[in-house]
Amino acid sequence: MSLPVINQRSVTARRGCPEPETLLPYGHQSIDDDDIRAVLEVLRSDWITTGPKIAEFEQAFAAYVNSKYAVCFSSGTAALHGASFAAGLGPGDEAITTPMTFCATANCVLYQGAKPVFADICPDTLNIDPEEIKRRITQHTKAVLPVDYAGHPADLELILELSDRHKLIVIEDACHALGAEYRGRRVGALSHMTVFSFHPVKHITTGEGGMVTTDNGQFAQRLRMFRNHGIDCDARQRESNGSWHYDMVSLGYNYRLTDFGCALGLSQLRKLDTNLARRRQIANQYTAAFQKTPGVTPLAVRREVNPAWHLYPIKLDLATLRVGRSEIFAALRAVGLGVNVHYIPVHLHSYYRKNFGYRIGDYPAAEGVYEQLITLPMFHGMSDHNLDYVIEAVRKVVDGYAV
Repeated sequence: MSLPVINQRSVTARRGCPEPETLLPYGHQSIDDDDIRAVLEVLRSDWITTGPKIAEFEQAFAAYVNSKYAVCFSSGTAALHGASFAAGLGPGDEAITTPMTFCATANCVLYQGAKPVFADICPDTLNIDPEEIKRRITQHTKAVLPVDYAGHPADLELILELSDRHKLIVIEDACHALGAEYRGRRVGALSHMTVFSFHPVKHITTGEGGMVTTDNGQFAQRLRMFRNHGIDCDARQRESNGSWHYDMVSLGYNYRLTDFGCALGLSQLRKLDTNLARRRQIANQYTAAFQKTPGVTPLAVRREVNPAWHLYPIKLDLATLRVGRSEIFAALRAVGLGVNVHYIPVHLHSYYRKNFGYRIGDYPAAEGVYEQLITLPMFHGMSDHNLDYVIEAVRKVVDGYAV
């Protein structure tokens, strides 16, 4: 079937918007001169890794989310792995998580020899359904890993109540949700451990990087050891003490973040509130526009939350369209929008189907929503012209394929 009659020039002419010279990505970093100066300062110093900026960044981050401890890692995935280790996950254990996430959330459970168990989602927010968690708890369940999908916090109150009742550890995957609020409190000090990502498309970036926050001192100690090969002290501590001795007390990994990455993170952290305000402004304008657009449904926002809007997914009402999601996706790409899909449900990936026997139909809510999803451009560096162009392009493409 041919594309509807639409091109970049026809879309932008009605709004006076400049045409995108290249594909407008779904996410993008923002780096300014202050960020560059901060990194250069560290590159010219004595320490470019495992130095003073590590603790400085961790302390500033912990203060921002109101947690007692923050431990940085080389990536969000490494941080998830560290949290799974700190929680004591191992062979014979199970951890419940959502299929509507990037595969790293479930993979970190596998890294520890434990088994990820999926629980279906709430179709309005795409977050894990606490009632489905309840159904999946067994005598082997040791942890729950809710994901704050797109930056909208999961139903943490009910999840934490379940964890208290069954003595489970909650590892909140908040890689989408830095700056989000749940019942008036910032995400980061609500769960037993909370994991963040500093990938370039996130709210702040360190290039690659991640963080685990917690109020539990034992967890923090295990996290620090795990990121440093399982060794009980780091090179800077030994240098400071004039000592050569170290002891590997557990099997760990080299998941350290560099000092210059932390310098970038510190500089970016100072801009986080401004970045969040812009993302929320973009989300509000998208939602206002698409609530009035036939064939398109924005995700719901629960009254008790203030999302951080890492992503802005929309759901297509396929019953009102002549084509499926793939054709809409291709049409939006053809007019300059770097749309994406978040996510292919984890249980449908070949590895999980082959090794765990998952089948289509196992998680109907996640699978049904997945067929409808398209992620629109959402990053704090977007201009108003970019925003107007996205809204007009989506409206024209969807209208062009209406029944």
